[in-house]
Amino acid sequence: MKILELIGIGVFALLLGLALLFLRRGFIARSVGTIEMSWRLNTVVPGRGWSPGIGRFMGDDLRWYRMFSFSPRPRRTLSRRALMIESRRVPDGPECLALAPDWMILRCVSDDTLVEIAMAESTLAGFLSWIEAVPPGTVSTRMAAQ
Repeated sequence: MKILELIGIGVFALLLGLALLFLRRGFIARSVGTIEMSWRLNTVVPGRGWSPGIGRFMGDDLRWYRMFSFSPRPRRTLSRRALMIESRRVPDGPECLALAPDWMILRCVSDDTLVEIAMAESTLAGFLSWIEAVPPGTVSTRMAAQ
């Protein structure tokens, strides 16, 4: 009987954790201006280190939340005032397993830090428009040679 109780508690904890993940995702995505995107967190092994998440546009910032995290805070933030697209490419090698085939990988420089993000090709036009929509009178960001 003790084993059944432990199994029941384990199943309840698992369901509660899944419910919290779905509620968090709904809370983040409740407003307009969210996109599905992946961020390359680790570059030690070529083609690996991609983590899925949700990007949320908040003024001049793109806040990235990990998909499978309980934290209500963004894991990474990109400011469009300090962001420059260095290049873009399609997933290659092991990246094809981690990313959808219609996704594009953007190699960016943000505050002198190299960043790689990936998003659907259909989302890319909106993202590039957001980058170029810097208010008048501020430093203009531009795309480098593709």
